[in-house]
Order: sequence, then structure tokens, then C-alpha cells
Amino acid sequence: MTLTLYNTLTRRQEPFKTVETGKVKMYYCGVTVYDYCHLGHARACIVWDVVRRYLQFIGYEVRYIQNFTDIDDKILNRACVEHSSMEAVADRFIKAYFEDMARLGIKEADEYPRATHTMNGIQRLIHELENKGFAYPADGDVYYAVRQFAEYGKLSGQKLEDLQAGKSDRVNVDDAEYQRKKDPFDFALWKAARSGEPAWDSPWGAGRPGWHIECSAMVRDRLGDTIDIHAGGADLIFPHHENEIAQSEAVTGKPLARYWMHNGMVTVDGQKMSKSLGNFTTIRDLLDRGVDPMAVRLFVLTAQYRTPIDFTDEAIAAATNGWHTIKEGLLFGYQYGEKLGWDLENRENYPIQNSDIERFQETVNNDFNFPGGLAVLFELAKELRREGNIIVHQGKTETSPDELKRQWQTLVTLAGVLGLEAQIEAEPDKNDGLSDAEIEAKIQQRQEARIAKNFAESDRIRDELQAEGITLIDSRDGTRWHRN
Repeated sequence: MTLTLYNTLTRRQEPFKTVETGKVKMYYCGVTVYDYCHLGHARACIVWDVVRRYLQFIGYEVRYIQNFTDIDDKILNRACVEHSSMEAVADRFIKAYFEDMARLGIKEADEYPRATHTMNGIQRLIHELENKGFAYPADGDVYYAVRQFAEYGKLSGQKLEDLQAGKSDRVNVDDAEYQRKKDPFDFALWKAARSGEPAWDSPWGAGRPGWHIECSAMVRDRLGDTIDIHAGGADLIFPHHENEIAQSEAVTGKPLARYWMHNGMVTVDGQKMSKSLGNFTTIRDLLDRGVDPMAVRLFVLTAQYRTPIDFTDEAIAAATNGWHTIKEGLLFGYQYGEKLGWDLENRENYPIQNSDIERFQETVNNDFNFPGGLAVLFELAKELRREGNIIVHQGKTETSPDELKRQWQTLVTLAGVLGLEAQIEAEPDKNDGLSDAEIEAKIQQRQEARIAKNFAESDRIRDELQAEGITLIDSRDGTRWHRN
């Protein structure tokens, strides 16, 4: 079962082969920290979190780097409005990012480089580009000479002649930056300092880096010249990732990444969810409304990761219902394991069903087909839910305890690969309701009333217990009960 994945660079699905056997170097273009994260960010972070988890599950050692863009006009604008500083704004929203991702069950990356902490690497890369004839200074700015890189456009499929035709009517020839460029397609690697903005010393004068050079430098500093997977949203293919390739490969002469992977956007009524359009829902707003974080993960994972996914109340409701099914299966062992004679203290050593693991892996190996993998989880969860209902109503199971143990452990294992975790419910506080002994006494009183044909008293006791959250199940073997 070979893992294959779609490579944006080659526009085809390819077998996955790493630079170094058994190891994966993976970089994800993270967020610009000027506001709270919305569901578009949640989708990207969940997708790449699960890709990383799955690679680890099938035996790879993964080094996962995710950056923060903490120099940007949007951050500076917010700082100006708030009479604050760029650093203070960035720090506040980085803290908020970690809070939101923790609620979604996102595993932390191995490292989170920030542009402001990579200034030496950024300047070194610009200097090398300049020495190789791919960059030129202009009045304190430094620009990348796009036409010097013969392969420009290979990721996005964009051709300079087509871009020229589409751009000609939008260029402001009086713009100062346009006048400093040798070619309209050239882009900034370094920007000269402006009044009131933070700046760093450099060989070209005080200033700050352009956006694209930051990621090229952070990839190189943390992971080397060539990595295995470079990931990000589809909206970054052009120009950001295209420019990264041009910058990095012009210096190293090596591929920046073997595989370029891009997640689809979250849409609202067919439009990309974004802050600029004002149609976004923040992660914390959604979760604070009572939506289960695991339902959000399920919402994301039910769609193929490269396709758009439309955010609606109906979609979240469907994901919530689906999560309830999987959650019931995940809680099965904690609810019924003791009754089935399981040793819950050593549950990590429980056997698993290799056939289901193989089905899951065979499906997901096809370009990270997580919706197909979820189908295996739902089968296991529904079977465990059925067995749980049989235990409640009949006091026994149709399947052997050992077989149920394998099914449950398999579900828990596969759910963990997808980052789906159910919290064990707290035991009811005996001081706030009837104790087990009191319930049994009430059931005995009800039985005596039934024998005496005092059905009104029998019904009263049943209703009294129901009001306390206790459901009774009568059968030929006697009366069983459970807390709702």
C-alpha cells in the first residue's frame, strides 16, 4: 500500500518518496497575526495536522514547521488604529492562535519561526540573490528580477505574457514603487523604511523584508535547501509560493520542495471566507456558541482536502450528528468495559483489528482520502453503539467481549490518527441525585407494587425515577436501569 499524493507542481498524483528514507520535512505557511483565526484557517490547520498525524501513523519521523508572519501592512495598520505596536499586536494574536488551536485539538508544530526572528537568514538570502544577478537595489528597496528566473510560473501555470495582458490596464505608472522597478513583474525583497514604521538595519539601508522572502528564508534556516512537503492554502499558489520557488531555487539550484500541497478554501454561499469580504466566522465565536470542536474537525474531514467546502448551519449540524455517533463508539469501553470484564488500566495494550486498519490505510493512502477513512470509523462506531444498546436492554452482548475489545481499540486508534478524541464524562455526583442503593430500593418498591397490582404506584415510582434522570428497562430477566 503505497502512499500517493497530488502534487500541485506536476499536476498529477505521485508516489510519495522522501529526500531521506523514513523522514519527512514539512513546512506549512501559517497565519498573518493581525486578527483572530477564522474557519478558513481552521480548515488548513486541521488538514495539515491530520496529514502529519497520518505520516507518523504509517511510520515516518516528521519534522513539522509552521511560521508566523509577524511583519505585514495589516499588522501595522491595526497597531496604528489601536495606538499600539506591531510586536504587541502580533504577540496578542499569536497567543490567541494557540488558544484556538488547542481547543480544536491541533498538535503543536515542532517549531514556529517568526519573520522578525529570521532577519539574518532573510538578509543573507537577499544578498545571495543579488550576487547571482537575480536581485537589484533601488533607492533603499531591493527587487527580484522575475525574468531572470526561466522557470517562473511552473507551479501556478501562469505565463508572463498572459499576466502582462491582464495587468496593463491596472498599472499606475506614477506609482513610486513602479518607477523604481526595472520590470512591472519584479517584486520586493526588501522595503526601505517608512516614517513611523519599525525597521531593521541592512546593507541596503534601514527597512523590512517583503512577504515572500520571509518563508524562503525560514524554510532554508529550519529545514534546509530541499524539503519533502510544502503546504498551504490554494490561495497562496500565486504569487506567494511561485515567488518562494523563484527566490530559493535561484540561489540553491535545487528544488525547494518535492511535493507542493494545497488545501481548498472554506466558502460561504460560494465565496471564499475571508476577512476582506467580511463573511468570516472566527473559530472562537463558533466554539463559544456551543459547537463541539470535534464536530468542526469532522466538518473539515468529511470533504476531500483539495476541494472547496461550504460553511452552513446545516453542514455543522450534520457534522455534529456524525460526531455524536463516533463519540458513542469511543466511549463504549469506558461505559461497558468493566461489565465485559476488560482491564481498562492496560487498555493501551489491547489488540486491534488489522483488517480494519488495512482498509483505513489503503483508503487514506490515496491522496489523503480522509472522508474514505472516516467511513471505516463510522462502521466501527455504529456497531459498538448497537452492542451498547443490546447491553442496556438485554444485559448481554451478541458479540464476544474480546471481539468488542478489538473493535473498540481499533476505533480509538484510528480516531486518534484523525485527531478525534472523546472526553470521558464525569460520574454523576451522588450528592446531587439518588445513589445506586436508593435507586435499587425504589425499583424493589415498584416491583412490590406491581405484584400487588397497584399499577398507579408502580407508574408513580417509574415517573419519579425518570424525573431524576433514571431510565428503567423491564425484561423477562428483571428490571435494569441506567442514568440518562
